[in-house]
Amino acid sequence: MIELIRDTCRYRELIWALAMKELKIRYKRSVLGFLWALLNPILFMLVLTVVFSTVMPIKVDHYAIFLLTALLPWTFFSQSLAYAAESIVGNGDLIKKVKVAKLVFPVAAVVSNMINLLLSLIPLVLIVLLMRHPLHLTWLYLPVPLLALTIFTLGATFFFAAVNVYYRDVSHILQIVLQVWFYVTPIIYSLDTFPSRYRIFFKLNPLQYFLNGFRLSVYYGLLPTWQSIGVSFAVALATLYVGFNIFRRKQDEFVFYV
Repeated sequence: MIELIRDTCRYRELIWALAMKELKIRYKRSVLGFLWALLNPILFMLVLTVVFSTVMPIKVDHYAIFLLTALLPWTFFSQSLAYAAESIVGNGDLIKKVKVAKLVFPVAAVVSNMINLLLSLIPLVLIVLLMRHPLHLTWLYLPVPLLALTIFTLGATFFFAAVNVYYRDVSHILQIVLQVWFYVTPIIYSLDTFPSRYRIFFKLNPLQYFLNGFRLSVYYGLLPTWQSIGVSFAVALATLYVGFNIFRRKQDEFVFYV
């Protein structure tokens, strides 16, 4: 873990440059450019809101806000994994030519999507104001679940970035896993929809704890219990420890497979 912190600080300028490069490529030749970071979550939210508030009604007040509070952090997580899984393979030519800490590539993928997440909070604030939903003081708590989610995401990205070097099917399988993961995570629905005896299965989903922190603080104006906060950081740190150690042990072999 010390190596992770040391190399992240040492190569922070390179990580930032790679993150900016990723964002520029993502929105290259796009008329709206970085505005898509604001529009994408809004458009997706509109589609899901129409479906789940009219076609298949879910009885939740201000459903658009309820949805966005979990959809935005989910999008950060899923896109970070998708981009990071290809980060080592996609930068194979650079890895063969330049001696650099390999961790900069998955970290840059997370940083670029973090920028997207922070930008997407702007339309969330606007929607909260337009719908006259209370702007709770618990918004100040957001950095806590954001930190836990970022740690968890980093651990997962290290793992998938390393494994994808050896098994290129992983990036394709990951897309399917993320689609399934989306629907088994309380994003478009609340856990209250299900009888209490079934909720234990949802609590086995680690993302439940991170996303719940966002939703509680923004939508409900509440804070999670200390137990929930402790579980979220314990899971996040364990994931980072496992993911980074696998990545670190295999990183010297990457050059032979990319």
